[in-house]
Amino acid sequence: MPIIHKKSFAALAVGLLAASAFAQDAAPPKAGAPAASSAAAAVTAASSPAAATPLARLPYTPVLDVSSMDKSADPCVDFYQYSCGGWQKNNPIPADQSSWDVYAKMAQDNRRVLWGILDKFATQTDGRTVSQQKIGDAFAACTNDGLTQQLGAAPMRPELVLIDGMKSKKDLPAVLAALQLNSGDDGLFFNFGSAQDFADSSRVIAFAQQGGLGMPDRDYYLKTDAKSKELREKYVAHVARMFQLMGDGEADAKAHADTVMSMETALAKGSMTLVDQRDPRHLFHPANERKLQSLTPVFDWKSYLAGMGVAGNDRFNVSQPKFFQTLDFQLRMRSLDDIKTYLRWHVAHVSAPFLSKPFVDENFDYYRKTLRGVTQVAPLWQRCVVLIDNQIGEALGQEFVKENFSPELKAKTLHMTQQIQAAMEGEIRNLDWMGPQTKQKALEKLHGMVNKIGYPDKWRDYAALDIKRDDLLGNVQRGDAFEARRQLAKIGKPVDHSEWGMTPPTVNAYYDGQMNDINFPAGVLQPPLFDAKLDDAPNYGNTGGTIGHELTHGFDDEGRQFDAKGNLKNWWTPKDAAEFEKRTTCLTDQYGKYIVVDDVHINSKLTLGEDLADFGGLVLAIIAYKAEVAAHPAPPSVDGFSPDQRFFIGMAQWACANTRPEQLRLQAATNPHSPNVYRVNGLVANFKEFETAFSCKPGQPMAPVNRCRVW
Repeated sequence: MPIIHKKSFAALAVGLLAASAFAQDAAPPKAGAPAASSAAAAVTAASSPAAATPLARLPYTPVLDVSSMDKSADPCVDFYQYSCGGWQKNNPIPADQSSWDVYAKMAQDNRRVLWGILDKFATQTDGRTVSQQKIGDAFAACTNDGLTQQLGAAPMRPELVLIDGMKSKKDLPAVLAALQLNSGDDGLFFNFGSAQDFADSSRVIAFAQQGGLGMPDRDYYLKTDAKSKELREKYVAHVARMFQLMGDGEADAKAHADTVMSMETALAKGSMTLVDQRDPRHLFHPANERKLQSLTPVFDWKSYLAGMGVAGNDRFNVSQPKFFQTLDFQLRMRSLDDIKTYLRWHVAHVSAPFLSKPFVDENFDYYRKTLRGVTQVAPLWQRCVVLIDNQIGEALGQEFVKENFSPELKAKTLHMTQQIQAAMEGEIRNLDWMGPQTKQKALEKLHGMVNKIGYPDKWRDYAALDIKRDDLLGNVQRGDAFEARRQLAKIGKPVDHSEWGMTPPTVNAYYDGQMNDINFPAGVLQPPLFDAKLDDAPNYGNTGGTIGHELTHGFDDEGRQFDAKGNLKNWWTPKDAAEFEKRTTCLTDQYGKYIVVDDVHINSKLTLGEDLADFGGLVLAIIAYKAEVAAHPAPPSVDGFSPDQRFFIGMAQWACANTRPEQLRLQAATNPHSPNVYRVNGLVANFKEFETAFSCKPGQPMAPVNRCRVW
């Protein structure tokens, strides 16, 4: 799916971090201390022991850590346990996390470095640049917990007054535009923003997408198993308690919660499934304003578009037309009071993380504890770092890369990336199932890929963003409005290919199918994921595999539908497309047999793109690794492991993790990645090179007789 616009931090309230492109949901996503005191000191008491102090520099952990292994396990039976058993034993899940893995731990270290940066500019008010002032004052506001508790629910009163002032349904479009600009929340009936035109990727157009739900996905409203029913009951109870916190009586709060549930369930029935949304052709429905208006006759788009600042635009993509017809029916049949009730709930929902403790705790209780099994609210400093990275991330990222990303590291990453691309070229040229016509187009796409490494060439300008040291929720809302308007201003203009979709400190990576570029932030190019101190074998297994993973996304079941310029265009011959799909069926059959939690299996149609990328990434990493060691031979043995064994152990140890069962259940429903254990065991089982490296006997679990092969 296209990135419509960066979600607000409020919209990420169901989790501490946003969903990831390569890594799992980890760890998918608060105002100024007195000038004489340290903002960091104000929250130290609330911090967990492992993260109680800021860091000046990132700590060092090697890519291949022998202490993370469980050598008592047989690598040919359970390679994940062999590679990660020690890590799992020594790294229990922190109380404020739903899971804990290498990526999450590294992200935590990065946040501690960012904490030190933010604390410095929160307390130092002289001699700051504009960007330093923004991030420092935002952190000061976020960590002034005394003021937050004193204000209670008052900061969201302007939005509630706006809703209460609606005299008729005709007022909804203008009110909704104002609310959406301030929250960036797709829970407010629908999501509206900008993205590249599927038919012409050189231009940006307006996108209207489904939304309107308070639970993680449509299936949470519609599945009939006992667990789903229980989660719905707890959701309604949560919504009722939130209405009570807003001042409603118990009976009214219960009635209002029932109204919200009824409306959201109706919208869920009209929503497209996550699996269906994997096919971009299902999401491309061009429309002009007249056609858009015909989908929702009772909703005045002209008024809404004027409120969003994009009046006069006449090129839209309506990603899910059926949803907007469902929305129209709801707006037609529901009373004005019902609509106000729904809006009040969503305003409270997105505001809750930035209000007083009763709101924070109630929000946490459902979205983190019930849905993910987390037992403790994350410390304030951590929530504030995530907030500022999300909203003013390039200003914060500038400070991060000064100390943590060198030109030498960038050059080494680029070298590895170019080797991975050369490996892919060789694979495409030598595929026996792909014909010359498709090969030519595939090579055009490969050669057109752009590599973005570390950080943007041009930093974003936040000068127009108003940040105050005593206005937490106001800062969040202005930050959301700033980003929403920045995205909406792109409509009708050429695409800016220099932009990034992740901030420099992010521990993740992604491929953008319409930009046709691979993006590796500085935050992910650090030990223990990329380690210049170690030999090449584990580096190529780990980061090499990640680079190959992102590159392969350009040719997975979704990415392959876009051409070299990022246009939705079928460049495959029917025969080659059929051959590709036949090979991917092997992976969906394999992964569909794996159990996530209890009796819940992997939805392998949802995870196919990521499983394909894992597979292709390892193919390419092996080729690039062999090319590198041919030129620069690896040590014959380190810690008793051969170079090939170190390659595979390095590959596996990025995925070391512990995950709560509640989180696994949510992941099975919504996450396009398979659980980490299968991203290792399910993957190596398809590689003869692994069988050879560890002298496995054919027929052992990690060395099956029948293997899948795509690339």
